[in-house]
Amino acid sequence: MFYLRASEEQSDLLANGDEDLYLQQAVVFIEDAIQYRSINHRVDANSLRLYRWYYSRIWQLGLGLTIAVVLMLAFIERPSSFSYTSDPRFRPPPWEPPCGLTEGIEIVCLVIFAIDFATKSYLIGWEEFRKCKWLIVYILAVSASVIDWALTLSMYCDQNLRVRRLIRPFFLLQNSSLMKKTLKCIKRTLPEIASVILLLALHLCLFTMIGMLLFAKGENPKQNGEWEAYFRDLPTSFSSLLVLLTTANNPDVMIPAYSLNRGYSIFFILFSGFGTYFLMNLLTAIVYNQFRGYLLMSVQASILRRRLGVRAAFEVMSCQGWGQDATHSEENVERVRVDASLQVMARVQMKSYYRQAIIKRVQQLSDGFIQWEAFRRLFDELDKDRIKEHPPKPEYNSSLLQGLQLLFCHYYVTVVGNAVALANVMCICTILVLDSEKSIAERDDYYMEVINCFFILYYLMEMSLKILAFGWRGYLSYRNNIFDGLLTVCLLVLQITIFATYRLPFPKWNPASRGLMSLWEMVRLVNMLIVVRFLRIIPDIKLMALIASTLVDLVKNLRAFAGILVVVFYVFAVLGIWLFQGAITAPGQMSVMSNSSMKNITVECGSYEQLGYWPNNFDDFASSLVLLYNVMVVNNWQVFMDAYTRYTTQWSKVYFVSWWLTSSVMWVNLFVALILENFIYKWDRSVMCSVADVERTGYETTVQLMFREQIQEPTEEELVTQLHQHPHLHLS
Repeated sequence: MFYLRASEEQSDLLANGDEDLYLQQAVVFIEDAIQYRSINHRVDANSLRLYRWYYSRIWQLGLGLTIAVVLMLAFIERPSSFSYTSDPRFRPPPWEPPCGLTEGIEIVCLVIFAIDFATKSYLIGWEEFRKCKWLIVYILAVSASVIDWALTLSMYCDQNLRVRRLIRPFFLLQNSSLMKKTLKCIKRTLPEIASVILLLALHLCLFTMIGMLLFAKGENPKQNGEWEAYFRDLPTSFSSLLVLLTTANNPDVMIPAYSLNRGYSIFFILFSGFGTYFLMNLLTAIVYNQFRGYLLMSVQASILRRRLGVRAAFEVMSCQGWGQDATHSEENVERVRVDASLQVMARVQMKSYYRQAIIKRVQQLSDGFIQWEAFRRLFDELDKDRIKEHPPKPEYNSSLLQGLQLLFCHYYVTVVGNAVALANVMCICTILVLDSEKSIAERDDYYMEVINCFFILYYLMEMSLKILAFGWRGYLSYRNNIFDGLLTVCLLVLQITIFATYRLPFPKWNPASRGLMSLWEMVRLVNMLIVVRFLRIIPDIKLMALIASTLVDLVKNLRAFAGILVVVFYVFAVLGIWLFQGAITAPGQMSVMSNSSMKNITVECGSYEQLGYWPNNFDDFASSLVLLYNVMVVNNWQVFMDAYTRYTTQWSKVYFVSWWLTSSVMWVNLFVALILENFIYKWDRSVMCSVADVERTGYETTVQLMFREQIQEPTEEELVTQLHQHPHLHLS
């Protein structure tokens, strides 16, 4: 059996009969368990107060806001993104912040990071600090940023290479434990996928050599099209086949040879068939499989943290209750008092739904004490889905109101409403098709307005009768009713505004523009809201409801995976600015040249210049992000690579290939796989549910729960060993 060997401060408190410290410790340990946090921190009263303040919503929200601000500085700093276009032909000189503005904001953020580091280091203690590489790198990152910040000021903000820009994404990483786990899993996955990447490189090299031999320069210039365009030298041949691996230049790359002899198509089909459809998909499978394995190990550690937090809370509470009952002492059985458990749960910061569920289970215990197994099972409530109970419907004495309530509570009323919304959208679509070739002056908005008025009145009637049937609280308890009602009110306000501004509609109704918006703009806005309102059908179709809830869950619970992608985008954008800023310049006087002069400029078909890709550049941070996104999509990404190769050096290809491998091959495929994992998890749990059950169920879809079935529960020996190793809580 465990008992607590307290420190000197704890012994004094215990001698004075003060049990509040143990309650505070239990509260903090349970909060650690809920959030999967480590319990290896100081446990004296002052440290516990500081610890709870550090993890309070106010401080964590402030820290998150600080990280967002320091990352957003890249849009304002030189080169500034504050211009309406990134096209160098038409871009005016962007607004540049005065020296000291962004630097002043940044030093405030760095001070907050220093306070965050000092607080976190104090709370875990020196022994834990020495083991935590993230905290060591944290202080190094803050120190390096301050030094670089001082250099910027000493150079009167005329420093082009700001190293601290590359450091900023670290602040986002270190603030999320799940991001750290994800990054660690990715790092462990890299060696496993090296063999497939090596095989992919061998495949490329082999076909590059064969291609150079197959399409060597001949005596007849008319038959050298393939050599001249794609296989002139080794770098060109390699990059042409690499792009073909992504299908971005298919079938362009094979057309010159294919037009001479259809047999040449076999070479390209073999290359893309084996490389694109076998090796690339095999690489994706290995990346996901290996990453999933390491993620399972990481989630296993998170489950251990939760069980350890619950066990630590049980131990300190059993110490508090030890000796309070003679039977308890005689039986030598670990138990905690029910009243102590209720006190602890009342002080724990958690969702009220789960607190009430746990308290309800505690109150059902009749003997006044809770043993360890029963105590552990209390927190299984945290893994259960929340079933939302709708408020009771209002009761009416009038038989007419009762009939209306019965009618408009029926599911078929919603079906009819969806059909009416579909009819409204189809009417708008029909009118748009009929008027597609007409200018705004030639359009007659009379029929559109009459149709919209009819449908908006129906929407208003439907909303009013549903409120009558369900009551205000009942109506607002459905998320689709909130969405539907909000858009209906917006449509009503807009329609009243149109009538107040442009009077009632009549045939050939086309009044002059008044106020901020013209009649056509207001009608167009109404039509947009009507089309958006049609999304109300999503909760009424089970599969669509699951897909929509999966997307919401991804935003809520898989932010860490998107966060890593943000970090990678940020780092590559900064590197791109360093390497390629100003590398591509538009032709002189392009913005003032006449159309006839522009037509006389000769450019290669399909090139960066001919396609007009001028806005895609590395001249500022915002345009760099857009360019990286376009490369990640891999459609025509060879155009960007070719342009920067021509304007800079052949080595620029290394940058673009690295970005393609990181973003498109590895991270996007991994993210898609996790989306599938999330959806399959929810589908398996809701396959036996009705549409109404799906609407009422608030699915708990965290990474830990997604892999819950593959995770083993930690043994009692593991928990005991971990508790004995706690640096500040001494148990024996």
